Amino acid sequence: MDAKDLLEYCVEYGLKLGSQYVEVRCIQEKSRGFAYRNGQPVSGGVQPSEGIGVRVLVEGNIGFASFDRMDKKIAEDTIQKAFKMAKTAKRKEPIDLGEAVSTEAKWEVKVKKPLEDVSTETIMDFASEMSSIMSDLTSYTFMISPITHTKHIMTSEGTNITSNYSRLNIFVIMTAAGEGISEQKMYTANEVGGWERIKDARVLEILESEVTRLIRAANEAKKLPELLEHPIDMIVGPEVAGIIAHENVGHPSEGDRIKGREGAQAGESFWRDLEIGKSRVGSDEVTVHEDPTIPNSSGYYLFDDEGVQARKRTLIKNGILHEPLLNREFGVKFGLGSNGAARASAFSREPIIRMSNTYFEAGDYSFDELTEDIKIGVYMKSFSEWNIDDRRYQSKYTGVEAYLIKDGEVTDTMVRRPVLETTSVGMLKAVDALSKDLDLFFAGTCGKSDPMQGVPVKAGGPEIRFRNIRLGGVG
Repeated sequence: MDAKDLLEYCVEYGLKLGSQYVEVRCIQEKSRGFAYRNGQPVSGGVQPSEGIGVRVLVEGNIGFASFDRMDKKIAEDTIQKAFKMAKTAKRKEPIDLGEAVSTEAKWEVKVKKPLEDVSTETIMDFASEMSSIMSDLTSYTFMISPITHTKHIMTSEGTNITSNYSRLNIFVIMTAAGEGISEQKMYTANEVGGWERIKDARVLEILESEVTRLIRAANEAKKLPELLEHPIDMIVGPEVAGIIAHENVGHPSEGDRIKGREGAQAGESFWRDLEIGKSRVGSDEVTVHEDPTIPNSSGYYLFDDEGVQARKRTLIKNGILHEPLLNREFGVKFGLGSNGAARASAFSREPIIRMSNTYFEAGDYSFDELTEDIKIGVYMKSFSEWNIDDRRYQSKYTGVEAYLIKDGEVTDTMVRRPVLETTSVGMLKAVDALSKDLDLFFAGTCGKSDPMQGVPVKAGGPEIRFRNIRLGGVG
């Protein structure tokens, strides 16, 4: 029995058992992995994956189970397991998925050089180029993973969606040593498309720049304790803007966090105590979007894993909470409906609310205009480490490449490890200007839930100016 016939049978069998709703999702994925340490290959291989996840709604309760052998009897046993799980759940508040979703669609990402056609020799030659660029570092580790992905979603409401895309994931950890100190930084290129994305996304060019600037930070950055004496103005680059958009805005906007669903697993949200559409969390200049439809981006998709069409979402508009991220269940709870934020990392994981591409909307200023009236400040272009509490409120970002701003000019003086440490609201309300240049620079894998789900995401923004920031450290 092929995958499509088996999906149809799963839907029919789930309804036969008495489910009010049946959702089946087949994912076929092939990942090749190449890992290197200091220029030497340390591991490699091919990991094929195929399986079906089944979700059923029974008397207001959800049950989920999965299987990885395309066998009719195994499918029946799995659906029975999901059905029993739902039947015995006995939730106090029944789950309501809202209005039926019936979507028929096929979508794919067009490529020029299919990843499955790229030879091992070509990938190893590319790895050699990467190693050559990083040869002056103290140490480095990187992984190259070309991934091809086919997904088929079918539901008892009539949804029937097939998607095909490929993704190239490159993850690098770099360490540069100076006199008595070392600096470490990660760089991730996570591109949806074919092998041509290496060139189109300027992967080697960006990597070379990252290496040069990290070595300089390790050798030239200075402790400037005088910056701790008084509040200063700070400008952050697109990479730092991206991690702020993701952590301080994206995560707290997730509807399941706001309602406490993720409390014991991935944390809660300070949005819980606020009112959507009324509560101010930032200055008038702050608008943050979430958009899975950006071509070739890490978080790209056209329909979510519940069959809802993807669209741009505005999380904060002119400083006011505007729209949380929602799937069908929490769309009902908020009275807004789903906005297409349901994603699962694998066939063996249940779709939950996730981010895709999160970013600050660009402003009207040139970079020179951002700096021109700053008497003393810091330009934090990139970061090396961060942390944030479970409510996504108290946060800390440590810069790795940062420059002193003095009398309206960004100087050549590098500041060692400036720390931006404040609350989400305090930070967003300190924003008074953003540049015209939007850059989705920060890519990565976002983790959430238990069992853990890691999904590809991207984030960024323009350069952002913060007024009257008190640094947490310099050195």
